[in-house]
Amino acid sequence: MSKSLVEARPGGEFEAVYVDADGVESRGGWDRLAGVGLEWGRPVRRFPSYRGQRHYPGLYWSATMRRHVGYESWVERDHLVALDFDRAVVGIASQPFWLLWRGEDRAERRHAPDFFARLADGGAVVVDSRPGTRVRDRDVAAFTVTGQACRLLGWDYVVWDVLDPLVAGNLRWLAGYRHPRCFDEQVAGRLREVFARPRALMEGAELVGDPIAVLPVLFHLIWRGELVVDLSLVLGDRTVVRSAAGDGRGLGLFFKLCVVSGR
Repeated sequence: MSKSLVEARPGGEFEAVYVDADGVESRGGWDRLAGVGLEWGRPVRRFPSYRGQRHYPGLYWSATMRRHVGYESWVERDHLVALDFDRAVVGIASQPFWLLWRGEDRAERRHAPDFFARLADGGAVVVDSRPGTRVRDRDVAAFTVTGQACRLLGWDYVVWDVLDPLVAGNLRWLAGYRHPRCFDEQVAGRLREVFARPRALMEGAELVGDPIAVLPVLFHLIWRGELVVDLSLVLGDRTVVRSAAGDGRGLGLFFKLCVVSGR
């Protein structure tokens, strides 16, 4: 439950409702969101859990945020892992705000996007997770309005379909090593040296030491983006690993590749 509702005079065509880190709910003009750290806020609505439900909500510990972030389905979970993995993303929040607007009948409409992502360059991306087979006419209308509102603030807005199962599986595996406890500076230093030249994953790990001790650090460095692999292929012993140093592709490439459609 929020502590209070802080009313403000509507500004422009859209309004917004958000909840800050202290649990205070605010409503006001849409342009107010430009100065709000939404990545640190709380979800504007609860994640339902009940017997017989078809989706599987839960909490995911984000390495980016160093705290749990909620999701409402496994599709959302995979998208959340992708956001957490992307080095261009420095902040993540789920159910970050209500967007309010008036329909043609003057009745109030509202939509809460699934995620808000703050980018390293100061920009932002608002994400809706929706399998293409489940997009209805009312969803298209809400997505269209949300895209229009986000553009007013200079934000990007995307609608993500289901991730490629192979890529999603590789990311879930690497996410198992996202926690800082998997890092060892001495082992990491040797891995950086070994993979300065591209080579097979297990070959490089064995050059450093016992794979049982080395592999968690290796996977952690891949998660952090210091080492690079092709996530469109099955991650295994013969996966080619290379250093990300001097990689001209830049931050956010994976994020851009994961964008299936934007509205």
